This record gives sequence, C-alpha cells and structure tokens, in this order.
Amino acid sequence: MNSVAEDSRMLQEISHPTPHPVAFVGAGPGDPELLTVKALRALQTADVVIHDRLVSEDILALVGPHTRLRNAGKEGFGPSIPQSAINALIIEEARTGARVVRLKSGDPTVFGRLDEELDALHAAGIGYTIVPGLTSASAAVATLGQSLTKRGRNTAVRLVTGHDMQGYADQDWRTLARSGEVAAIYMAKRAARFIQGRLLMHGADPQTPVTIVENASRADERIVTATLATLPSALFASDVTGPALLMYGLAPRDARMTHTMPQQQEMI
Repeated sequence: MNSVAEDSRMLQEISHPTPHPVAFVGAGPGDPELLTVKALRALQTADVVIHDRLVSEDILALVGPHTRLRNAGKEGFGPSIPQSAINALIIEEARTGARVVRLKSGDPTVFGRLDEELDALHAAGIGYTIVPGLTSASAAVATLGQSLTKRGRNTAVRLVTGHDMQGYADQDWRTLARSGEVAAIYMAKRAARFIQGRLLMHGADPQTPVTIVENASRADERIVTATLATLPSALFASDVTGPALLMYGLAPRDARMTHTMPQQQEMI
C-alpha cells in the first residue's frame, strides 16, 4: 500500500505536473516540404504550439488535430506582443505539463530572439530542446540558382538584420561595401534607404546587384531584381508586402526568373 507521504507526493504531482522540455522548432521559410522530419514529429505530438507571425498557414496545418495554437507574433516597427509576455506564455503553458512547441519561422537561432526565451526558461527551471530549421537565406539562393559562397568571389557570407531594438541596425558597412561581398539582409524592407545610403557612403558600387526575394519557397514567391542604386524605388514599385529577404551582391542566374526589373535609377 502507498504510504501517506507517497499519496501526498502523487497528489502534488497531479496538481503541479513536471514540465516537459519546451521544443524550439524551426518552421523553415514556409514550404512544408522543407520541414525536417524531427520538426514535423514535434508539431504532430505537441499539445500546444506557440508560433510566430511569419509561420505559414501550410505549416500550421500540419499540427495534430487536438493541438492548441497560440499566436505570439511580433512585427518590426508595428504592433507586437512584448517579449516578456511571450516568455511568460511559454512558461505558463509548460507548467501545465503540456508538450509545448515554440515554433519560429526559418531557424530559431537566426534573428529569432532565442536566447531571451531560453534565459527565461532557465530561470524558471524548465528544460528545452532546439530543432534547427532551414533559414530563409538558403531558400532564397536556391531560388536564384546561386550559392552563398563561391571560390574567387567571396569566402564569407553575412547574415545581417535591417533593424534591431534601437531601430535601423548598423553593420560593418565598410567591409560590406567591398566588391564581391555577399549578404542576406533580413527584415530590411523599411530600412532599404538607410542600407543603401550607408553602403554608398562607404564606397559600394551603385550597380551592385540586390535581389529581393519575397515569400521565399512559398507558392506566392516573387523575385524582384534591382541594383543598390535602385533598391528603394524597386521595393516601392513592386509593392513588396510579404516577408522579404534582400540578397546583396547576388542576381538570379537565369534572367527569365525575374518578375520585376525597375528601370528607374535613384541615387541619394
């Protein structure tokens, strides 16, 4: 028979379930066929999925039939759920004993505020696992028929952001302005003119190719070609509204892939 102490312990565990480790899962750029097997398994066995705004509906459709979806979307320069509230939501769900998936667009380790959420879990005594995902830069260059690095052109590639907590993000513009440099610039639509100005200021060639890949890998994917000189006007003329990546220093291998090629030249 159970002792009184054992009965008390069992009642406590029922009322306060031991949290499962929270799974931070990369949803990839949007095409569900680009999910890893491990990511798919996590989605289909989760009790609750706390997802970002950019996770595609096709990905969300893959969750289990009894899984609860919680939207924790953030938007640069727009209305957003505070990070502290997202941290609290993850901890609250985990403490119920639910199997929690924190689903992030692309790869959780690339501009995904992962460290802040891991720190919150650590402080709460809750474990975690990380399931990597395909980052948008990889999907974008695959669409362009290019590679991120190429012998004789660039021995490094930079993944940079267009804005951070303080606003437009500063980078090592002098290095990026050198001939042959390649960068994937995330969250850069509103920062396009700022980026253009900084690069030109540091000597970048105005004719450096910049390709905008909107909705990389998705059914409504679109490619807009530009140069550094025409970048802001190309974005405006093409009415790019979906998640977009600026591929600095790269043009599509096949010109027939190009959907828009603005002709207006613009210098600042």
